[in-house]
Amino acid sequence: MCIRDRKFSIIIATYNAESAIRMTLESIRRQKCKEFELLIVDGGSSDSTCKICKEYQDIVSIMISEKDKGLYDAWNKGIALAKGEWILFVGAGDLLSEDALMNYLFFLNNHTECFDYISAVVIRCNNQGHELSRIKGEWTWDTFRKVMNVAHVASLHNRILFQEVGVFDINYKICADYELLLRKRDRLKAGFVDFVVAKMPIGGCSFSTNALFESVRAKIRSGGQPKIESYFYALIQYAMLKTFKIRHSNYLRLK
Repeated sequence: MCIRDRKFSIIIATYNAESAIRMTLESIRRQKCKEFELLIVDGGSSDSTCKICKEYQDIVSIMISEKDKGLYDAWNKGIALAKGEWILFVGAGDLLSEDALMNYLFFLNNHTECFDYISAVVIRCNNQGHELSRIKGEWTWDTFRKVMNVAHVASLHNRILFQEVGVFDINYKICADYELLLRKRDRLKAGFVDFVVAKMPIGGCSFSTNALFESVRAKIRSGGQPKIESYFYALIQYAMLKTFKIRHSNYLRLK
């Protein structure tokens, strides 16, 4: 039972995710805290994704399946339907810790600050589930304007944040989550809880050079960094990315 009635909205965007969605839904079903709604926004899958999701009607509050303009368009649809005070985004293949929501509630109940955004620790793993690294940075404007050092997976967004700054910009294909959190600059009120909230498989577009250079556009647009400084930090991140891939080449399946 939850400490008090503070509702979460979990949004999952799917598209042909039959191989990964079940494990994610199982992790949500195992939550010790049941004060959440689950919204699945499917992009018109042609595989059995929707069929699998229908097996979880005990936890799925809303499910829609229609063509969309990508991940962030799907998330925006979910935001429009969400009723919770706090909104978190989980991808097919991500695994929530069973006490994730309960620990968030404990944190919120013991802090009187009005947060816009709260992040936690996320484990990055390979396809076999072996831990490769952890994302556990605490949000500060000085660091965040240079690099996205927080884990967006399963982090909490106060619904008021979207009312203040708007929803995700679908012109970004990879880094709209980063761009959104840049909009308030140093006025963003962020919290951090030092517990593992989720495990996420590494790879995909967010783990690519395209993501790095799309983030440059977001930094320049927000005024977080001058153009030259933005490209400088992007080059540093590119070198770190290459090093990470080489170091973990026996565990990663990346092109």
